[in-house]
Parts: sequence; C-alpha cells; structure tokens
Amino acid sequence: MGRSLVAPAFGGLVVLLLLIGLIGTAIRDPKPHDIPVGLVGPAPVVQQLSENFAKAAPGTFQFTTYESEDAARAALDSRTVAGVLVLGQAAPRLVLAGAAGDAVTGVITAVLTNAFRAQSLTLQVETVHPFNSGDAHGLVLFFLVVALMVSALVAQALLQSEAKGAGFAPRFIFVLLYAGLAGIAGMAATSWITGDWNSAFWAASGLAALAVAAVGAVVAGSARLLGGPGLGLAALVVVLLGLVASGGPAGSEFLPDFYRSVAPWMIPGQLYSALRGALYFDGAGLGAPVLVLTGWLAAGVVLMVLGDLVRRRDAVKVAAG
Repeated sequence: MGRSLVAPAFGGLVVLLLLIGLIGTAIRDPKPHDIPVGLVGPAPVVQQLSENFAKAAPGTFQFTTYESEDAARAALDSRTVAGVLVLGQAAPRLVLAGAAGDAVTGVITAVLTNAFRAQSLTLQVETVHPFNSGDAHGLVLFFLVVALMVSALVAQALLQSEAKGAGFAPRFIFVLLYAGLAGIAGMAATSWITGDWNSAFWAASGLAALAVAAVGAVVAGSARLLGGPGLGLAALVVVLLGLVASGGPAGSEFLPDFYRSVAPWMIPGQLYSALRGALYFDGAGLGAPVLVLTGWLAAGVVLMVLGDLVRRRDAVKVAAG
C-alpha cells in the first residue's frame, strides 16, 4: 500500500512545483516590452519623441512612423499597432485599439499622458475597436480560451480511460467531433453571458474548434505514443505552458524574454488573438494564428499516426511471442 502511494504523491508535488515555477517566474516582475505604437507628425517632433523614450523607457515601445493619420489608423485597424499618437496640432491626440487589451492600452495611455503633462499639454484620447459592453475588459473571452484548452484535455483523458483499444480512425473522428461541439458551445455560452451575439460568431466558433482540435490531437497522439506520461507531457507543454506564455488578458508583452519568445508559437495566446481579431477587428490579423493552430493540429495527427503504428507493432510482437 505504501509504495502505491509514492507515485501519485510524487506526481502531485512535481506538478505543484512546475506550476509555481512557471507562473512565478512569469509574473514576478512584469514589465512592458515592445508595445507597438504608430506616430504621425512633423519629422523633427517625431524623431525627438522617439529618442526621448528610447532613453527614458528603453524597450517599452516599438514606434513606427506613418506619413498620415489615415495610414496610421489603417495600421491600427490591421492590428499592426495598438495605438496611434498624432502630433503637430494644438493638442496631441492618442487613438487606441481597445480590444488590444487593457494592460497594453493602459500603459500607452499612462506613459504618454504623463510625458505630455510634464510639458503642460493635455493628451486627448480616442478609443476604437473596443470590447463589447458585456465583456468590457476581454476577461470572459480569455477564460473561454482557458475553458476550451482544459475541456479538450479532459475529454482526451477520459477517452484514454474509456477507449484504450481504439485505433487512429475513431480517435481522430472524436477529436474533430468534439472540437466542433466545443467551439460552438463555448462561443454560444460566452455570447449568452456577455449579451453579445457578434456577427462573427461562426468565424469565432471555427477558430475555437480549430484550437480544440489541435490540443485534442496533440494530447491524443502523445497519450497513444507514450501512455500516461505522454498525456502529462502534452498537458504541461500545450496547455499549461501555453496559458502562462499567453500572459493572460494582459498579453505576453509584460512577460520575461523566454515566455515572450515562446508565446507566438503556443495555442492559447494565438487563439485569444484570433478571437479578438474575428470579433473586434473585422477579421484582421488571423493569418498567423490560423497557421500556428493548423501546425499544431498537423503535428498532433502525426503523433496519433506514430502512436497507432507503435501500438500495432507491439501487438504483433506480443502475438508472435
């Protein structure tokens, strides 16, 4: 009896320490990095502002200069920048993409407001592409991402215990069917809670389904290939690390270098970005997230095929022996 308790206790402690290690190192000292901001105005004024911020707050902003306000607003609409600062008029103006996230827009607003206040100037702020009123900070949308990731993991874990002998075809069919159901159910529940039945509902549901399928395929393939340890490894990398690297509703811009370098390749952050693009930016910025999610799905299918081949080989060996 004593020995049978060692493995579960050890596994639980490992998960505990991994959680503390991943989350603790990610949030212990959050600082903004390379927040994209567009600048419009006379060249000397723009250059001086860029140089001043490079000295006063190095690495905080990534400035891009545009020839006109229309061009800068187009970059805002396409999600190339999160804010646009218009200079050279009676009062400086800041245009923000609200759905870029409170943390990002909050830093832009606070830093620039203080900078101009020191010059006795008042910064005028305009917000475009806001979150809807039922989810004014994008928190419900992010926790939809969390729910989708966890549900995909749980569904696969239950499948491993209920259908251990199932081959590739039924497992893959389950991955696709569950992904479709989860995508629609998740978006429907979120829309009901927030009171926002966005016209991009079906596009967002499709993106959610693609992400669930990607998680499901990777988890199913890892479990089929390595058994229980494979299930745990997939959960750690795809779900846990992915959620931590996303930075939550704040975004990965506030995390240390390692997490920011990992974030663009992980499912949760890309799904959150894709959902915001579909729902609040008229579909802008979906290319990279869809490519990453599709890549994970393809990798998961490969793992599922390999796992099935290994199991068949082992069965043949047992039969021959």
